[in-house]
Amino acid sequence: MTNAPDPDGLTHLDAQGRARMVDVGQKAVTERICVARCEVHMAAETLAAITQGRTPKGDVFGTARIAGIQASKRTDQWIPLCHPLPVESIEVVLEPDPEGPCVKVEGIVRAHARTGVEMEALVAVAAAGLTIYDMCKAIDRGMTVSDVRLVSKTGGKSGVWERPGETG
Repeated sequence: MTNAPDPDGLTHLDAQGRARMVDVGQKAVTERICVARCEVHMAAETLAAITQGRTPKGDVFGTARIAGIQASKRTDQWIPLCHPLPVESIEVVLEPDPEGPCVKVEGIVRAHARTGVEMEALVAVAAAGLTIYDMCKAIDRGMTVSDVRLVSKTGGKSGVWERPGETG
């Protein structure tokens, strides 16, 4: 029995079109660094309540930061076919932007691995953004978590990738 790749080059499907986890066993271990971002848009009053510590559920940024880190470490449990990776560093940065008004969320994930940490960075910012929503929904149900995106990646066979117009 074989788990041969799809002849059309789709790496997560075998030749019969069945889902499969890609075999990365022969790939080189390299340093992988990925940066992802999103924004949580909200009313100006909500952003002021967050930054002034006046939200009913407590420390929004501290809780969102921890949520992003914890979620990133469990990416293989969130996303089917993702490999469990030995993540070495996860940083979640939360920046209030009164002009938005929004909170800009950035996740930076580092590992020495055979496959990239793009999904770990994306899961980190998505979980942090959703946690901000959860922590503040009692005062602003109109918030949106938007523009979840990969900003940059390094490592592996494909090398460096950067989203045009953004610095990683």
